[in-house]
Amino acid sequence: MSSPGPRDRAHGGKADPAFSSGLAFLSTAVALYGMLAAMKALLIAVAVNSALPAGFVDIHDVAPDILVDMRYATDNNFTGTRVDGYDSGRCILTTEAATALAKAQRALDAFGLRLKVFDCYRPQRAVDHFVRWSRDAEDTGTKTAYYPRLSKADLFPQGYIAEQSGHSRGSTLDLTIDGLSMGGPFDYFDETSHTAHRAIAPQARANRLLLKQVLEKHGFRNYPKEWWHFTLKTEPYPDTYFDFPIR
Repeated sequence: MSSPGPRDRAHGGKADPAFSSGLAFLSTAVALYGMLAAMKALLIAVAVNSALPAGFVDIHDVAPDILVDMRYATDNNFTGTRVDGYDSGRCILTTEAATALAKAQRALDAFGLRLKVFDCYRPQRAVDHFVRWSRDAEDTGTKTAYYPRLSKADLFPQGYIAEQSGHSRGSTLDLTIDGLSMGGPFDYFDETSHTAHRAIAPQARANRLLLKQVLEKHGFRNYPKEWWHFTLKTEPYPDTYFDFPIR
């Protein structure tokens, strides 16, 4: 049996309270350091996974007032499920498209109106998902809501789905003006969605025209078959189709 050490003898054979307290503090500090190191590693991993290729930005870093409702990151879309490549609901655009869109939003600020985006950059893998969905004749769960007067086979020749999309080039987006009726919902595959269609309420026609004029004034062109669909005229990657996921 060992004899008491100096610290024990000084306190009648009992451990020095200050020494014990120091050990407890050291133990806590080591545990805290481990937690901080783990948190740092997690933040680095998130930053790496969320990093964007050069030339692309998150719209909220350029125009924080624009509303974002990325439908393909949810099951609230014509496929009825979250679409491949949409790991988050961020709106990613080329820097040029985002800058032009921010200017369009500033033009609407004077009227107390806000843009709301439904889709921005779209990975090629998402387009491939659309193609697979369109070829599954048994899956018609969203027909009533999105394509009541068409069959899936009609969606390609009618120009609603294609094997390549301008969205994958990073300068095309789908959007509306929040709170204004456009005479029909986003992604409604029907001729009533044609921008200039006249069989809708006059106010809805006026709202579509307002959206079109504001976007065109700031460098975008509209796809005539979809009132919500716009592409930057001077897009920086007119021949490149990207496939990085949205994280």
